[in-house]
Amino acid sequence: MSLPRLWTRSQELTPDAFRAMRREMANAFRAFDQNSSSPDIGAGAPAISVAETNDALEVTAELPGVDEKDIKVSLDDNQLIISGEKKAESRKEEKYWHVEERSYGSFYRSMFLPFEPEDGAVDAHFDKGVLHLTIKKPAKAIKTTKTINIKSGAAPSKAA
Repeated sequence: MSLPRLWTRSQELTPDAFRAMRREMANAFRAFDQNSSSPDIGAGAPAISVAETNDALEVTAELPGVDEKDIKVSLDDNQLIISGEKKAESRKEEKYWHVEERSYGSFYRSMFLPFEPEDGAVDAHFDKGVLHLTIKKPAKAIKTTKTINIKSGAAPSKAA
């Protein structure tokens, strides 16, 4: 028995039931996306990137339009927490607005680190709407490679 292929280049090979299901799902996602009223920052979780080097974790968080004074970075044991608020700008009511897609409000993002950072191990910089964090690994968390010498011959037998 062969299963139907869900992704093909030719529409003739896809059964009608799957084509209809795919069309309904696409319509549902499109409707959800159009009804979503909160772009990135006001949605409560800014986009982050996490990279690892031998001796640190590097975390960046995108926070466009947020003032540095409105950002809080904290550690709770091994949990990194980034939170704050994007405040509304004052608007002049001289314009008749047709569309305004900016969002305001509080945001929150947390992640568990694979280690508990030592005091003073976090370095934070905010530049052009991006928060850059460098979290130094404690000595016990830094991976080291050890070379094992291989001896010739049979392993010694264990005498009882």
